[in-house]
Amino acid sequence: MVSAVKKEQNQTISNLKNDNVLNRANENAKTNAKLIVAVDGLAGAGKGTIGRELAKELGMDFLDTGSLYRAVAFNMVNINGDVNCKSDIDFSIKLAKESLTPELLEQPELRDEKVGQMASKVAVIPEVREALLEEQRSFAKNPPNSTKGAVLDGRDIGTVVCPEADIKLFITAKAEIRAKRRFEELNQTGKDITYEQVLADIKERDARDANRKIAPTVPAKDAIIIDTSDLNKEDAIAYVIKEIKNHMVSKTKTI
Repeated sequence: MVSAVKKEQNQTISNLKNDNVLNRANENAKTNAKLIVAVDGLAGAGKGTIGRELAKELGMDFLDTGSLYRAVAFNMVNINGDVNCKSDIDFSIKLAKESLTPELLEQPELRDEKVGQMASKVAVIPEVREALLEEQRSFAKNPPNSTKGAVLDGRDIGTVVCPEADIKLFITAKAEIRAKRRFEELNQTGKDITYEQVLADIKERDARDANRKIAPTVPAKDAIIIDTSDLNKEDAIAYVIKEIKNHMVSKTKTI
């Protein structure tokens, strides 16, 4: 039996696809202009899941930009690299850019906890951010498989990578909730780690991401703020789509 939430989500998606602003994506396709959706947020808040579902439902390409940094971080971990060593950083960037493919970005090894922690560290390095910035902007402006546009998930899409994005979301949730979600995921993979360790890692990463001098993780001024603390996956996606539709309608009235 289809749940009431799922029915509402399906109806909202249908309405969104027929919305005048969403129809702009189809018009943009004819003029080679693409709709850009920026999905930023905190680690473990659900921005990746939300971004993928939006892209799927709206017929757009999706890029998890964090995977680009994880690709660099993966190389750093493999060579036992030092974030303070320029040659280690340069080598890891070069290797990542040479092997960037959709298949690479989906490799489960990139989701390892050590790689995630290293990704947060290399992401504060100007040379790394500069090297990957053009990759992200190119994808946003010229998505490889969609004429409608692209959804990009990251930390600074709406503020730095694509400040001109048509829709900007910022996904957040309480640190304790995000740690619980992550702990359960790791438990399912047999990872030997405690909830307290995961929570400490989450808080450490939040502080590092929010306080870095270059492209800190903060909401864009015109972003829609979504708190998923009390929402499951299905409810969160339905809520996000509803908020986007309301935002689009409001934006249309002001144009």
